[in-house]
Amino acid sequence: MPVEFLGIGATNDGTETRPRSGPAFDPAFTLALARAHEETGWDRVLTAYSSGSPDPAQAAAYIADHTERLQLLLAHRPNVSYPTFTAKTVATLDAMSGGRLTLHVITGGNDHEQQREGDVLPKDRRYDRTREAIQILKRAWTEREPWDFHGEHYDFSDFVLDVEPVQKPRPRISFGGSSPAAYKVGAEEADIYALWGEPLAGTAEQITTITQLAKEAGRPAPTFQVAFRPILGRTEEEAWEKAHATVARIRERTAGGRQLTRRHKLTDPENAGSQRLLASAAEGERHDRALWTVTAAATGGAGNSTALVGTPETVAAALMDYYDLGVRILSARGYDLLEDAKEFGREVIPLVRQEVARRDAAA
Repeated sequence: MPVEFLGIGATNDGTETRPRSGPAFDPAFTLALARAHEETGWDRVLTAYSSGSPDPAQAAAYIADHTERLQLLLAHRPNVSYPTFTAKTVATLDAMSGGRLTLHVITGGNDHEQQREGDVLPKDRRYDRTREAIQILKRAWTEREPWDFHGEHYDFSDFVLDVEPVQKPRPRISFGGSSPAAYKVGAEEADIYALWGEPLAGTAEQITTITQLAKEAGRPAPTFQVAFRPILGRTEEEAWEKAHATVARIRERTAGGRQLTRRHKLTDPENAGSQRLLASAAEGERHDRALWTVTAAATGGAGNSTALVGTPETVAAALMDYYDLGVRILSARGYDLLEDAKEFGREVIPLVRQEVARRDAAA
């Protein structure tokens, strides 16, 4: 079975361990990072979304125009754009890139962050809106005659999209979330279900839940994706020294309860995914083969924040443990975005691909 690798299409060099050195959108860095991913074996990069960040759609277009093979995962929140407009944006970008676009739909787990852009819906109703938005996108990309939609959150008549995506029948839709409402929407509507890096047992539990919900909806389970922060060393000792130095820098930046982003609280996060990461951290610092939760605890479980620590061989073996659970997209992002992307691409991706190919040949 094929395995895919997702990196980050960041527009500046800022991370949890260092403030950015230039503007929020740094064209030179954006292209250097994207090209580093393309040249070292990654499949795609994510252009991320937050209320005040550079527009991820324009960043994706910029990257697509300056790369040849690298695929794009475009993050989008339904509250900021009517689905018919989103449909034409994605279809246009897919045509511009030669069919390299996937859409990652974010419902939003933090009320304050949502309200920065005028979204006052409570969380469970946001999931209802997300469901409608995804349904509209699918129809917009595949129907060639005018059609109507009359839902709770969106209502329009006689729409047809003139620009067609290159991918047929349509671009894939990625989705994430760890609440019961999220599981149901993702299982019923998404092509890819994105999870954060939990211990193997918790990941298996989520995969089982989502797979069963998809079965009940009469559709195959989505492709599963899991995200980590790799911390590599030539030896195990070197990797762990690097890990402890990394978390020390994170703690320096969060001293006194300072937030690393304007959208996430260090304590008592609202979203279920962050709560699950903090629960794993409370159970212990180290899990399974190489999972380390201290980085997640230091950031309040903010997004992709659990680490895989070890030599390239150890981290590759840990990733194969998730592959064995059914995960087929492996997302990774280091703390030195550019150099870590190069290192992971050179040292880890080939090991995982070789092991997957070996298993496929033996099957």
